[in-house]
Amino acid sequence: MTATVIEAPQEYDGSGPSVFLAGGISGTLDWQTVVVEAISELPITILNPRRKNYPWNEPSAAAAQIEWEFRHLRRATAVLFWFPPETLCPIALFELGGRVQVREQTLFVGTDPNYARKLDVEIQLRLARPEVRLVTSLGELSQQVRDWFASPKPS
Repeated sequence: MTATVIEAPQEYDGSGPSVFLAGGISGTLDWQTVVVEAISELPITILNPRRKNYPWNEPSAAAAQIEWEFRHLRRATAVLFWFPPETLCPIALFELGGRVQVREQTLFVGTDPNYARKLDVEIQLRLARPEVRLVTSLGELSQQVRDWFASPKPS
């Protein structure tokens, strides 16, 4: 079995394990494709906010995108955050701040070694969710998802 990928604006309301790909989109490399390929063998649902064809000329597109992300961040079993070096990712930082408070949601967090606010993410995670191990590569981040999926879950 392989992963099912749900891309914004497609709705997901299924059950079973799911991972939301949170982090930089605008002005960044398409890191989401790298992660999707790395975990595609898992029988999970991947919730990807990066659209192949974002409707830049549609005035309502931004609100629809934000609302989709808001809903799906909360529906996901786990959230994977990646902070690339091209931008500070202020919205992703905001979203991480909200997700660290949700103890029943698994978090995976990584920053590029050159991400400007790496130390801030590291310290905030240590204070709010010390069990979350910050990594510095997409490979390590993807491996965390594979390890999580392979581990027994409490019933």
